[in-house]
Amino acid sequence: MQQTVNPSDPAFAQPWPARDDVRITAVRAIVTAPAGIPLVVVKVETSDDGLYGLGCATFTQRWRAVVTYVEEHMARLVIGRYPGDIEDLARMVRFNSYWREGPVGNNALSGLDEALWDIAGKRAGMPVHEMLGGKARAAADTYLHAGGRTIDETLEQAERLRERGLRHIRLQLGQSGSGHYGSRPTSPITDPSAPYPGGWRVGEYLYRTPELFAAARERLGDDIELLHDVHSRLTPKQAVTLARSLEPYRLFFLEDVIAPEHWDRLPEVCAASPVPIAVGELTTSVTDAARLVLGGGVDFIRSHVSDIGGLTAARKIAAAAELVGVRTAWHGPGDTSPIGAAANVALDVTSPAFGIQEGHIYPEQMHDVFPGTLRIENGWLTPNETPGWGIDIDEAAAARFPATTSVHDEWAARVRGIDGGMIAP
Repeated sequence: MQQTVNPSDPAFAQPWPARDDVRITAVRAIVTAPAGIPLVVVKVETSDDGLYGLGCATFTQRWRAVVTYVEEHMARLVIGRYPGDIEDLARMVRFNSYWREGPVGNNALSGLDEALWDIAGKRAGMPVHEMLGGKARAAADTYLHAGGRTIDETLEQAERLRERGLRHIRLQLGQSGSGHYGSRPTSPITDPSAPYPGGWRVGEYLYRTPELFAAARERLGDDIELLHDVHSRLTPKQAVTLARSLEPYRLFFLEDVIAPEHWDRLPEVCAASPVPIAVGELTTSVTDAARLVLGGGVDFIRSHVSDIGGLTAARKIAAAAELVGVRTAWHGPGDTSPIGAAANVALDVTSPAFGIQEGHIYPEQMHDVFPGTLRIENGWLTPNETPGWGIDIDEAAAARFPATTSVHDEWAARVRGIDGGMIAP
């Protein structure tokens, strides 16, 4: 239900005189799935006719909960307020729930926050990156993913990406069973005599992954930067074992080596690893991300920007990263909306801490729903130069792609060992 409530609630009233009489008049969530992945976008409307902003609020596994949070809980706090007070509005929404942090509330907050930045840019006649202080670089270098059942399949994909101008490529390799990440299985059965025959076997993963990168260096040469995603499935000691086995192949980074439940062990893993460690995809608050950056356990921070509260939160993390020598590598897969991708790039081109940006090639129907969606050109993402994000949403087109329950939640809960025990994704 769209909220357009009475703006006179004294608990959330404007605490100081506003610069002008523009006010937030409506806040609502738009859900669409042009690529089969539920995306949530928050639209904030104002009293200035035709002036609105868009923000990414995509928690694809729990998108219905985010919609409820936006429309039943958050909207009533900010309607009637001046849209320029972004920091105060973000803090008010964050503290209002009392029990704070977590991906549902922070994605809702991100949608509001990024929409307010969009409005600010439109009012100023400036792109968001210029509102952040302007460019520190012309564009953001990106990486894309290559993954196959066999080493040859993976490297064939990598060669095609190199032909498209990519300088950074993440490599993933299939193995038996259903627990590996980023490619198809070599066989549905890992061990027919095991209690869970199709489970994941860490030993197979630990010896096949170095074989992949040895072949990659021989076939792709030394000019391509190589990356790999563990997806949180190792113990701290196994993570060190893998990192050391990959040392000869000079990875750009090794991603998400242990589960967030064990992040207190990251400093020892990072200290023992000869390759850079990238972590943070599963941070669900700005404080989570700050502890990773400041705690000495990461070389790259990988947060999903909407999960930590949006642009306002992420720019603070980028500033902290700059001060301690950590680089950014914001999460940017297909369950990031084009608005979220634009927020990533605004951070990338304005922060001296930039390291690399995860890229995603959106299908053409996404460009129809979100006019202005950024395109990767020769491996580079360049921000729009039009005011705000430079991206709109065609609501009629969005309605042609209704969302259903995300397949991501099924995938995330089915990783098990051959003994049947569940493994953290």
